[in-house]
Amino acid sequence: MLATALVATPFFVGVASAHDIGSSRFDAPIPLSLLFVGAAGTVGLTALWLAITDDTPSEGNGWTVTTIDSRTSRRIATVVRVGFGLAVTGALVAGYTGRQVAAENLATVFTWPVWFRGVGLFAVLVGSPWRVLSPWRAVYDGLCRLEGRELAAQTYPERLGSWPAVVGFLLLVGLVENATIIPRSPALTSVIIALYALAMVAGGVLFGPTWFDRADPLGVFYQLLGRVAPVSTVRTDSGSLVVSLRPPWQGTTRPFEHPSLVVFVVATVFTVSFDGFTNTRSYQTLLFDARELLGLGPSTGILLYVIGLVGFVGLFFAVARLGDALGLGDGVGTSRGPTLALAPTVLPIAAAYDVAHNYPYVIENLTRLLELTTGVAVSPLSWLSLPVFWGSQVILVTVGHVVAVVAAHRVAMGRYPTPKAAQRGHFPLVVLMVGYTVLSLWIISRPVVG
Repeated sequence: MLATALVATPFFVGVASAHDIGSSRFDAPIPLSLLFVGAAGTVGLTALWLAITDDTPSEGNGWTVTTIDSRTSRRIATVVRVGFGLAVTGALVAGYTGRQVAAENLATVFTWPVWFRGVGLFAVLVGSPWRVLSPWRAVYDGLCRLEGRELAAQTYPERLGSWPAVVGFLLLVGLVENATIIPRSPALTSVIIALYALAMVAGGVLFGPTWFDRADPLGVFYQLLGRVAPVSTVRTDSGSLVVSLRPPWQGTTRPFEHPSLVVFVVATVFTVSFDGFTNTRSYQTLLFDARELLGLGPSTGILLYVIGLVGFVGLFFAVARLGDALGLGDGVGTSRGPTLALAPTVLPIAAAYDVAHNYPYVIENLTRLLELTTGVAVSPLSWLSLPVFWGSQVILVTVGHVVAVVAAHRVAMGRYPTPKAAQRGHFPLVVLMVGYTVLSLWIISRPVVG
């Protein structure tokens, strides 16, 4: 099914990005070059301060906010799961039977902004809710109850890691959402939901619940974003939920277990950057120049995405290997060990850019969804001018990079034998983060510069 979607994708290629705040223009309050230097300097000075003072912020054990008893937590989970399942079902039906206007159909208003992006923003704030929300897991659990046993025709191959989720994410989010007209078509959106559902349920029956943990592209995406959340929920032996606050870097210092997650994280960072870049005049110029040069037609956008993704992944692996060589002092280094350790520290960057880029898109469509389902019209973003939105993006992107620097410093201090070695091992990643800070701000400044 994923292969079918990949083959069909070029037929629906188009410039598809609905995450803008309008096309108005304004003058930046300070010169952009000064902004770039200031933001990059903030990230670099954070790393320098950590290196000079040898002071790493403590993780601590978190601060307990409340405890929800097992009965209440089960009731909440049941209501939320049923409600979300009904919403997905409604979107699936509306896409086929409703009016084929993107702004007036539940399929397009709910699926791409509220479900795909909105749940991601929720995960950044309080952790992934997907284990509760997932309609595929709900269907699988129902089948298991009917059979009276856990369904699994065979064991999930360990060598697969999360590669199915990587492929699914690149297809579903990287290409379908960002590089095709499908998100503007209710009927085609329903087709995507149906294919996604069939792939997930079939995989669950074949491999059991491990399939949902490792192969569900949105499930893995939300779980990774949830590592950054300042809110942590832990279920006790009695079934109660303990809700705590924690530093945002705490969940990003645990290494990954498989290289597929490294690629997933880098793909997440690149994809959200690419999505923002497609809104710019610079991208349009590049796209049409490449079309004319290569003669590939609409599929040129897919080629640009793939080339950029390969470049991002290769650069991260090279930087991690260089850092390991400097940190260990042997001039050799490896790629597997440091990438597994350092890739989670990039998550704050991915989360910050995702929130910065998508929060107006999510809020706007939440209100549109409310209007479609209840007839109540509200406008919570009427106050959000382009300058305010742009300023919020700058702050979020910069804060995300600072948190990432702190997380990477913690990992380096634990990985290398001495503080000096940790500084050397951390340095290449700091340079990369500073460079990406400037790139991110350049992308979001395009409506100003362009």
